[in-house]
Amino acid sequence: MNRKILIAIGIIFAIIAIVVILRSPEDSWICQNGQWVKHGNPSSPMPTSGCGTSQSTQEPDIIVTSPQSNQIITSPLSIEGKAKGSWYFEAVAPVRLLDDKGNVLASGQIQTQGDWMTSDYVPFKAELTFSYNATTSGTLLFHNDNPSGLPENDKEFNVSVQLVPIQTLNVNAYFNNNNLDPQISCNKVFPVQRQIAKTQTVAMAAVSELLKGPSDAEKSQGYYTNINPGVKIQKMTIENGVAKADFDETLETAVGGSCRVSAIRVQITETLKQFPTVQSVIISINGRTEDILQP
Repeated sequence: MNRKILIAIGIIFAIIAIVVILRSPEDSWICQNGQWVKHGNPSSPMPTSGCGTSQSTQEPDIIVTSPQSNQIITSPLSIEGKAKGSWYFEAVAPVRLLDDKGNVLASGQIQTQGDWMTSDYVPFKAELTFSYNATTSGTLLFHNDNPSGLPENDKEFNVSVQLVPIQTLNVNAYFNNNNLDPQISCNKVFPVQRQIAKTQTVAMAAVSELLKGPSDAEKSQGYYTNINPGVKIQKMTIENGVAKADFDETLETAVGGSCRVSAIRVQITETLKQFPTVQSVIISINGRTEDILQP
């Protein structure tokens, strides 16, 4: 009798186990498209843990907001974004622009716009100037500044971009050069060719190139400027052969001596008179033409 009872109990437990096994997949919560969905009639409440999401998502070290991925870019290129403080060293980090063959078109540094001695994100900006002759894809390559020099500490981030050629033209900016003028005349200036993006305001663009001063390569050839750094041109008009160029007060700040004043006037005048539509030049400062650039 006892044996029959034990056999019956065993059969009952086996049936219960089979039912549980068969029912369990139908009575549970299933993760679908990021949401918990009932499958059958589960007896347990909906899970509170995340569905389809990683609980250990790591923030990126650097986020570039401009340019966007696959954006068409032109020169000069403005770059903006933010990076963790550890990405920088002495508030900067390197950035390069490569073409589709890996050739470096431009290189520079991103510069923080705040205190970089933090573990939080710090905004950055940069500007790259470059030239290219054909439509191609490119890569903006960001590197962390790694003062340790250890390869295991190197990090990089890249943004794919599209390079489309822009039309350019050549203009001259006029500078002094003692090698070409051994007598060091005050009123002798010499042209340096600059390539700029094609524009309808070419005279304004030429003066802007003049205000940048000579490049390092041009300086090595003896070119120099008598114009103060940081001068801004505020307005330019050309009518009836007369170019009127208005500058801010920086043009005459701490300027003394008849030779320097003469050189400044000649640099501006000759830069504008390269254009056939300009026969004479009137220089003004904040609208004033009298009592400016006095020796």
